[in-house]
Amino acid sequence: MIAILNYEAGNVRSVQNAFARLGVETLLTDDHKVIRQADKVIFPGVGEAGAARANLDAKGLDQLIPTLTQPVLAVCVGLQLLCERSEESDTPGLGIFPVEVRRFPPTDKVPHMGWNNCVTVGGRLFAGISPQDDLYFVHSYYAETGPHTTAQADYSVPFSAAMERDNFLAVQFHPEKSGPVGARLIQNFLDL
Repeated sequence: MIAILNYEAGNVRSVQNAFARLGVETLLTDDHKVIRQADKVIFPGVGEAGAARANLDAKGLDQLIPTLTQPVLAVCVGLQLLCERSEESDTPGLGIFPVEVRRFPPTDKVPHMGWNNCVTVGGRLFAGISPQDDLYFVHSYYAETGPHTTAQADYSVPFSAAMERDNFLAVQFHPEKSGPVGARLIQNFLDL
């Protein structure tokens, strides 16, 4: 069973549809017992980091997520909340990835929105995906690169397009909106 974290911060319908296109059912839940028993967990996110973190805290998911042992895929704000801290609303993260989340420099068009590729790709999610493949991004804040960066993209500054640490895998782009390349990445996650 694939559990999608329900904390009112995500384009959950798009995520569910992406899995359904691959013939995989998902369950949207905030039930801790169900989440712990899931084979895999999706940590989606669209929106403002401070509000997303408040919703996590209200449901106790901030305490649950770091203790999960099954594969966890975090998307967009989900990735940012797995970092140490975000400049957006000075939001504390869950500390899985030891990097900060920063706002893109004001000299650039923000948000970074649209198709972009990665300078480098690696890690378990990117089997069969090359740096030339385009992915769909929408974000005003980015995670710094660090020891757990598995894909790097550039938008005036280099940033972590994907990170991986133990059972936690995270992407800044939206695989559910990235066409066949995104579907391949989701399938790679399902194959873990």
